[in-house]
Amino acid sequence: MATISVLANTDAEFETQLSQLLADRGAGDQQALAVAAGVIGKIRLEGDRALVDYTTQFDRFTVENPLELKISAERVKQALQNMDADFRHALEQAAQRIKDYHQHQLSESWQFTDSLGNQLGQRITPLERIGVYVPGGKAAYPSTVLMNVIPAKVAGVENIVMVSPTPDGVVNEVVLGAAAIAGVDEVYAIGGAQAVAALAIGTESVPKVDKIVGPGNRYVAAAKQLLYGQVGIDMIAGPSEILIISDASTDPDWVAMDLFSQAEHDEIAQVILITADADHLRAVEAAIQKLLPLQARRDIISSALRDHGALIKVDNLEQAVVLANRIAPEHLQLCVDDPDSLLPKIRHAGAIFVGRYSSESLGDYCAGPNHVLPTSATARFSSALGVYDFQKRTSVIRVTEQGAAELAEIAGVMADAEGLASHATAARYRRPG
Repeated sequence: MATISVLANTDAEFETQLSQLLADRGAGDQQALAVAAGVIGKIRLEGDRALVDYTTQFDRFTVENPLELKISAERVKQALQNMDADFRHALEQAAQRIKDYHQHQLSESWQFTDSLGNQLGQRITPLERIGVYVPGGKAAYPSTVLMNVIPAKVAGVENIVMVSPTPDGVVNEVVLGAAAIAGVDEVYAIGGAQAVAALAIGTESVPKVDKIVGPGNRYVAAAKQLLYGQVGIDMIAGPSEILIISDASTDPDWVAMDLFSQAEHDEIAQVILITADADHLRAVEAAIQKLLPLQARRDIISSALRDHGALIKVDNLEQAVVLANRIAPEHLQLCVDDPDSLLPKIRHAGAIFVGRYSSESLGDYCAGPNHVLPTSATARFSSALGVYDFQKRTSVIRVTEQGAAELAEIAGVMADAEGLASHATAARYRRPG
């Protein structure tokens, strides 16, 4: 029988219980950080030799020449050609929807002329080369390829390098096929912290990139954390999360399955239902008990429900919104009769799924918006992966002689106040006369 906490905001212990539920499950992994630091150091010193050694050690995949770690363009194309026709069609449809959505995020360069005749503006330019990490081993994630690569292509990134582990030397065909659909330029059969280090530092065979995106295990996350600043990093993602605000208008079986959809990712996934209807809460609880035995990943789901799940009863939907903003979930579903009345009040969420038909699973694969989302309450200050993550914004300043006359004095006064005399002199040199 599945176990999940049932809480009520009127309980005396509610604040303590909620704090325990929301405790950061991904922080303080000192063991992973220590291992990743060692891997990064060895890659930095030994390059390809260390990369080959780690691939043999962790993936049980031995190569004689580091160049064998690169998967040829012909091999990638072959994977697409051999793909099941229905699956290929689904991937291509999803890819097109993702592209269409992200086209709307494109920014353009701009400039204006101020009252002094100065031209001021901003240039938008794409990154030159990015690295995409795609997990391998326990499961295949072609959707990860599409979500990370397509926004970069839309942004105009010139070179996209994908890395993915190949345990026992077995290449994941669907991941390769997705790489062909998305437009990946280079693919390497490497994974773990060593792959992140190779992309960030560069080796004799793996090119150094400007930014690394894509999810991975705890060692991948640790390597990204340690290398942040030496290379651009998308985010340090924590466990998957879903929060559902629901009422009796939504089938409890639907709610239970939506909770399962995130719980099946990981034993430490966080799944929460908030409702103002006690009968609906009990109905969802019963649906969980009924449907869990039928799930292929029921053991993982059960662990997530038991350790990081909750069904929360509140007095009204206004309180549900307050709690949702406090939790700032990765995924938020508004499965209520009038979701549009709640939507303007939601301030913090990675993605909002509006209405009972908007299942989070559709967002994971094919709705169009990106499924790479902020977790662990970082939705309070960060956003979904998008085209803007692959573009740089550069200020452009063209000052006229007239502009220099007036701006030099403003700058000079400010520089004097800060004690930076050379700044003041450099500005005043340009005054006419």
